[in-house]
Amino acid sequence: MTKKLWGGRFEGKNEEWIDTFGASIKVDQKLVKQDITGSIAHVTMLEKTGILSVEEASEIRHGLKILLQKAEKGELSFTIENEDIHLNIEKLLHEEIGAAAGKLHTARSRNDQVATDAHLWLKDTLVEVLTEIEQLQKVLVSKADENVETIMPGYTHLQHAQPVSFAHHLLAYYQMFKRDYERFTANVTHTDISPLGAAALAGTTFPIDREYSAELMNFSAIYQNSMDAVSDRDFILEFLSNASILMMHLSRLCEEIILWCSYEYQFVTLSDTYSTGSSIMPQKKNPDMAELIRGKTGRVYGNLFSLLTIMKGLPLAYNKDLQEDKEGMFDTAETILASIKIMAGMLDTLTVNKERMEVSTQKDFSNATELADYLATKGIPFREAHEIVGKLVLEGLKTGTYLQDISLADYQAISPVIEEDIYNVLDSKTAIERRNSLGGTGFAQVLKQIELAREKF
Repeated sequence: MTKKLWGGRFEGKNEEWIDTFGASIKVDQKLVKQDITGSIAHVTMLEKTGILSVEEASEIRHGLKILLQKAEKGELSFTIENEDIHLNIEKLLHEEIGAAAGKLHTARSRNDQVATDAHLWLKDTLVEVLTEIEQLQKVLVSKADENVETIMPGYTHLQHAQPVSFAHHLLAYYQMFKRDYERFTANVTHTDISPLGAAALAGTTFPIDREYSAELMNFSAIYQNSMDAVSDRDFILEFLSNASILMMHLSRLCEEIILWCSYEYQFVTLSDTYSTGSSIMPQKKNPDMAELIRGKTGRVYGNLFSLLTIMKGLPLAYNKDLQEDKEGMFDTAETILASIKIMAGMLDTLTVNKERMEVSTQKDFSNATELADYLATKGIPFREAHEIVGKLVLEGLKTGTYLQDISLADYQAISPVIEEDIYNVLDSKTAIERRNSLGGTGFAQVLKQIELAREKF
């Protein structure tokens, strides 16, 4: 069995299955490039401060760069016996350059090392996430621009409420993703901090230069408290929380897409690229990608609750429980990046069935509020107008008569204030055009929303 790099204090040896349970290398090998990058910064700082000689630092740095090249080519092999990415890299470095490798860990602990790796990894990942969200926003704005005057029923309680512009509906999701973008941007601030130099928990007696090592790794700041530095996982929790909200938004949109492409709605048709068939029913075209995004929302929620549960009872400073912080982070990043890309492609390629959408606002009573508002402008108290229209809707439901089908004579029998212009008022397009309040669904307001959104790009 391989001798542990920390084994000097121990007489006994673990059984292999216990080593396997305690090891994290299967998960944290994803941090290989970050671990080597952090080590290069650390040894360069040790050289600058005179803790290591120029020759020692140069030899270690050379060996680390060789390992980095091998890592980029996928040529490094890791073992359970060496537990984690840090000890594996140190062991590989020893094989590369010999005893000098043992000086790399001077003034450093695995506690600040793993935290540094996680910060580096997530900082890079957040750039990818922000880029993908921005691309999704562009697709939404572009699709909205194509559908400013596409008319659809707006819903409350999943019941027809009032006609709206389809672009207006899409831009509501643009606003959700805009807030997601802002949350992940704030997440960068708390991720762009270096824990390196905090050592195990109390700092170190060596004359290190934490600002210098942070600068070498392109961090904007350093942790001001060494105990906080090694035990903080708020930046990961923020990422998981932000990701959960993002996935909730994606899931809501998926739910609507699934409804819209059903036989009952037929509002949109998905590209074959984002659909699948049935093994038994030849006619089926299933919105599987939308369903999968909706389903994967649960795993992202689970990763958040997992880490919240891990953190809730941990005393300062580092505890082995924190070994469980990375798998959920990796899984969440992979899940949301794929989900955003799928959503962008699905929206970009879907076909909007404009006529079907508009017809659905004509064979309903979503113009009832227009009639009530019309009566109110004629001097009838709104509550009285509301009751009048409600009775007309009830009668229409019984007879299959829509409000726009009622004759002028019948309207005037109800109230002489109703005039010929009522039919224009009841038209879906007119109903939308007239809702020109700031942020409303009126076409002019929707164009303003699109213009404001394009300013971001």
